[in-house]
Amino acid sequence: MQRLVFSILLCFVVTVPFLNSLALAEVVTCSGMVPMKYRNDKISVTDFGAVGDGRTLNTKAFQEAIYRIEHLRRSGGTLLYIPPGVYLTESFNLTSHMTLYLARGAVIRATKDTKNWPLIAPLPSYGRGRERPGGRYMSFIHGDGLHDVIITGENGTIDGQGEVWWNMWRQRTLQFTRPNLIELMNSRSIIISNVIFKNSPFWNIHPVYCSNVVIRYVTILAPPDSPNTDGIDPDSSTHVCIEDSYISTGDDLVAVKSGWDEYGIAYGRPSHGITIRRITGSSPFAGIAVGSETSGGVQDVLAEHISLFNMGVGIHLKTNIGRGGFIRNITVSNVYMENVRKGIKIAGDVGDHPDDKFNPNALPVVKGVTIKNVWGEKVQQPGSIQGLKNSPFTGICLSNINLHGATRPKTAAAPWKCSDVSGTALLVSPWPCSELANTHTTGECSNTF
Repeated sequence: MQRLVFSILLCFVVTVPFLNSLALAEVVTCSGMVPMKYRNDKISVTDFGAVGDGRTLNTKAFQEAIYRIEHLRRSGGTLLYIPPGVYLTESFNLTSHMTLYLARGAVIRATKDTKNWPLIAPLPSYGRGRERPGGRYMSFIHGDGLHDVIITGENGTIDGQGEVWWNMWRQRTLQFTRPNLIELMNSRSIIISNVIFKNSPFWNIHPVYCSNVVIRYVTILAPPDSPNTDGIDPDSSTHVCIEDSYISTGDDLVAVKSGWDEYGIAYGRPSHGITIRRITGSSPFAGIAVGSETSGGVQDVLAEHISLFNMGVGIHLKTNIGRGGFIRNITVSNVYMENVRKGIKIAGDVGDHPDDKFNPNALPVVKGVTIKNVWGEKVQQPGSIQGLKNSPFTGICLSNINLHGATRPKTAAAPWKCSDVSGTALLVSPWPCSELANTHTTGECSNTF
């Protein structure tokens, strides 16, 4: 699958010369950000009685293997090997200094039995579960306060069997917020690579309150109608790199977050230093998103070399009254999108509230957003930038953007919609709106070439 993703990107470079900066002569990666460690100590989950027949419940085997890693504390950590087979299990916790290694043909599959699924406390930056008041179901694979953790292998699969949870959501029978597929909290020095993630009950990969996280060469799959199955959501986290991956889900492919309304404001932990590059995917929602939960602030985000197909929105920055916080110093560049409902959307009226205690005077600040080198085909509506009357969006730069309509090749798309925004635009087709001044050398777009 990773070779397929690379082939798609290479084809994109050849067939869309407009984005000549995608030339792969010198590919920038984050491979040195967190070193991949070799573990001398290796054990197999089958050493602890696991059976990969797809029927035997292996929770105890996973727990005992990880207990051994945590308490023996071998020098350099331990690799837990998952051989080929289908290993059914309930949710379990990881520990520090370990590698979870899935062989080719290995599947770690979540049980469909939701009755005994463990509950954990709500995140302090959310104040409650994201879907329901109170606590939330623990993620299928979980970790809190960890460091030096690697999840990798030979493209084995972690399968959340999310349909039972999706149906509970649709039927409104959920008692608590659905579990993520993987959530790592308060953790650092994390690598997730060369694994397929499939059918998450809720968000797929959720690093929250984390630092130094590398996610690369992953494939994330869920049906387009699966609710809230975001691909990767770095949340109140710093120095996160996401690259060279394929994501096709029922919600945003990558969404940067930092807390929800008054709880996120009080917790006050921003997301910053986020790099997203060479992502290919499709979704009825957004490709690259910031928000809508941004109450702790989001800044210093770079997303580049993105290929999007059959999308709801290509690039979506979203916040709301009551969020507070900020979205600033965001750069999205070298994007190809095809068959998209809306190309670019920056909005101040998106997302719900945890309760009625939010402060309507807590207005977000959106400032310093650069979107450049974007080419779109079959785009129904090029974009909208709609700020808040009492907190206009400022420093918006659009440059070198061509978004063609969906009716005939090379035809103009429907007009942009803009309000309460200021900034500049250069070489944008169709022309965005009068609120963005045309410029050649000055203003917010002066450094985009």
